[in-house]
Amino acid sequence: MSRTTQIAAQLYTVRDFCKTAKDFEESLRKLKKIGYEAVQISGIGPIPYSEIKRILDDVGMICCATHIPYERMVNETEQVIQEHYLIQCKYPAIGSMPSQYRNTDGYVRFAKEATEVAKKLARGGLYFGYHNHSFELEKYGKRTGLQILYEESDPQYFKAEIDTYWIQHGGGDPAAWIEKLSGRVPLVHLKDMTIRAGQQIMAEVGEGNLNWPRIIEACKKAGVEWYIVEQDTCERDPFESLAISLRNLKAMGIN
Repeated sequence: MSRTTQIAAQLYTVRDFCKTAKDFEESLRKLKKIGYEAVQISGIGPIPYSEIKRILDDVGMICCATHIPYERMVNETEQVIQEHYLIQCKYPAIGSMPSQYRNTDGYVRFAKEATEVAKKLARGGLYFGYHNHSFELEKYGKRTGLQILYEESDPQYFKAEIDTYWIQHGGGDPAAWIEKLSGRVPLVHLKDMTIRAGQQIMAEVGEGNLNWPRIIEACKKAGVEWYIVEQDTCERDPFESLAISLRNLKAMGIN
């Protein structure tokens, strides 16, 4: 299928509806009807990649990226490459950094080790992506964990999947981070933040308080390829949340 869009739905948003191949197909058909033509595969049930490929083709959807465990990238590199070739996806990313690395020395160690893993993936035509939460914005001396990761890794191989909500959650500026990583941030996760009863709440894109004109401008300047809508928790039906975000993004001028 030829690419006609820059917007994708993160299937983690509808993970409860993707536990079996049958449910996975039904969910993709719902998303297609809403207007999505691409997805990021994450949080789905144990469905063989051959079946994922068949369903993607039958529905007419693109897999733009995945989330897979870092351990699989390390220990099953060739299999990961083969699986991604099968579904025609070049962006495997990890959903989070393993907990054992979350200390001063660990961030540097992970940046170096993951760069070597990324080089192996690159030889197979894939690009390693790192998805952030907010814990990486804790400071270790004068640098945040996220700064350490990107400053100590090789930008040719270690790519970013910036999550707008989690950057804001950690006290950072999503647009500034996207600009800072210009040229190495092919993927962004878009989710909004609102406040209710003093609590930070995930919201549909354009329904909260993030500065979307500034974020979109930064994405365009940084060369972002895929705008991936994700909402870990929704206050309504998650398919409706994804529909609202899509409408708002299109109104912002994203294809």
